[in-house]
Amino acid sequence: MQMKQNSFVDNKREVLSSTATRASNDVPFVSSFWLRIQDLLQLVKFRLSATVVLSSLLAYLIAASGEVSLTAMLILAAGGFLTTGAANTLNQVLEKDFDRLMKRTANRPLAAGRMTISEAVLAAGFMSLFGISLLAVFNPWTAFFGTFALVSYAFVYTPMKRVSPGAVAIGAIPGALPTLIGCVAAQGELTWLGLTLFAIQFCWQFPHFWSIAFLGYEDYSKAGYKLVPEEEGAINLTSLGRQALAYSLALVPLALLPAYLGATGWVSAIIVALLGFGYSYFAWRFLQVPERKTALQLMFFSFGYIPLSLLMYWADKIV
Repeated sequence: MQMKQNSFVDNKREVLSSTATRASNDVPFVSSFWLRIQDLLQLVKFRLSATVVLSSLLAYLIAASGEVSLTAMLILAAGGFLTTGAANTLNQVLEKDFDRLMKRTANRPLAAGRMTISEAVLAAGFMSLFGISLLAVFNPWTAFFGTFALVSYAFVYTPMKRVSPGAVAIGAIPGALPTLIGCVAAQGELTWLGLTLFAIQFCWQFPHFWSIAFLGYEDYSKAGYKLVPEEEGAINLTSLGRQALAYSLALVPLALLPAYLGATGWVSAIIVALLGFGYSYFAWRFLQVPERKTALQLMFFSFGYIPLSLLMYWADKIV
């Protein structure tokens, strides 16, 4: 009886030991898998891509007439995310050597050597193929603007960043296309509403990006990026502040156009115009006192401007 008990105990210990060994062997696999997922999220710039998708979906809701199809919104979200992810991936492929020089980008998967160029290019190829195909489900316009956004961001804006501050205006075009894509997906054609939302997101980007570029000027300079107006090897603060103020002020009259076009109500238009005045105030503060504090205030206000504006237009439409 005692021998049987001892045998049972030994078997139990053996099973537990075997289970513990398998568990310990699984830990590196799980850890490696999770790190791979994190690298992929970095590669597509997940938060940026998600923001792009949000603005496109909100524009779709604003432009849609009648009942909104959940399936259509899921297709638009997937197509937009994959296309944006492909553009961001190609951007990192082209800039991997420069990303290594900047603190904020040195740990990206390509720059850090955790992923090969061939892997990234292959991922970008599949994402662009499926992303554009999904956008084409709606109509040729969505496929065209999706393709145009991808190509202009990756192959025009990206190399221009090391040539001239004019790259910011070039990059603002693909940056503003998500709202236009959302509108043409809903309406099937180019409309004044789509062009208006495109213009709003286009103008919004300048104060937003310049506040970021001001804060990261030293880091950008290490990689040779020319993203802000300069004078004698330093930021031309007057030019930077004036342009930020001019573009933020342009948002005030643009905010009223959706209501004028009958796409939404005047309540939301006035609220969005007030947001434009708020944005202009922070841009004016940055012009008057160009320092870290005012740049941060402008940047943080810019984060909320687009989603809040689009939400206001949509809410006013459905109320």
